[in-house]
Amino acid sequence: MTKSPARIRKAVFPVAGLGTRFLPATKAMPKEMLTVVDRPVIQHVVDEARAAGIEHFVFVTGRNKGVIEDHFDSQFELERTLQERGKEKELAALLRDLPGAGQTSFTRQQAALGLGHAVWCAREIVGSEPFALLLPDMLHFSSAPCLATMMEAYQELGGNMVAVSPVPDDQTQNYGIVGVDNAQNQVSEIKTMVEKPRPGTAPSNLHITGRYILQPEIFDLLEKQKPGAGNEIQLTDAMLGLLERDDQKFHAVRFGGQLYDCGSKLGFLMANVAYGLSREGLGDGFRRELNKLMSKDI
Repeated sequence: MTKSPARIRKAVFPVAGLGTRFLPATKAMPKEMLTVVDRPVIQHVVDEARAAGIEHFVFVTGRNKGVIEDHFDSQFELERTLQERGKEKELAALLRDLPGAGQTSFTRQQAALGLGHAVWCAREIVGSEPFALLLPDMLHFSSAPCLATMMEAYQELGGNMVAVSPVPDDQTQNYGIVGVDNAQNQVSEIKTMVEKPRPGTAPSNLHITGRYILQPEIFDLLEKQKPGAGNEIQLTDAMLGLLERDDQKFHAVRFGGQLYDCGSKLGFLMANVAYGLSREGLGDGFRRELNKLMSKDI
């Protein structure tokens, strides 16, 4: 009888970045706390993880990121004020989003040494369990949450999972790209990975979208990983090392929704439009106002 894969209980969120592309907005506020409609970007990503069954949320933070910890904590004065003013709907929404006691952990990445280093900083909290990794900059907009879809594939196949999505062939040099045994399949075994391949050398047009399920052996490789592109510890390099092991498999899971890179101004603005149009009680009015705006010669 085939043994079921170990359950994924923990998710890691690297939130130590400076957000320089959004200065001066991010001078005193973390970029992860910029709002898409009325929810911080990081809250949208945590919502995705919770929808997939994640029970423990691990944030790898840096300096001036304390507001993220405050956001996921109870605020007694605010809750009491809402209750006293009869704002039951608002209070219920706050309490619904609040993680349970002991469900959040925060650790520091003291130096900006890359994504791989940020993941390694969570090693003591994650321990010897497989875990999910979600990059907060990338919002995955879909009726089927991306991580939940990956969880389904993981339960069947085990191993390591990477969410991917196609990009135009002339843009592959801007992304981490995977080579798979069948690029048309919803789930396909990964044969190779390349970080920002030179034009014309990409093994496919499937780029990594910032959602992963990884086995804990990745930490041993990250600990010994030498700096790669940008003189940083690259997660892709460690995943390649894991891929070379006979006891480790990687599968690509195609994401069928829309991606919004909230690390860029255009992606952030488009995310607000997409999420605003989909919001019940807001979308219809927002669409009318957008149509009026688009009809004007600005």
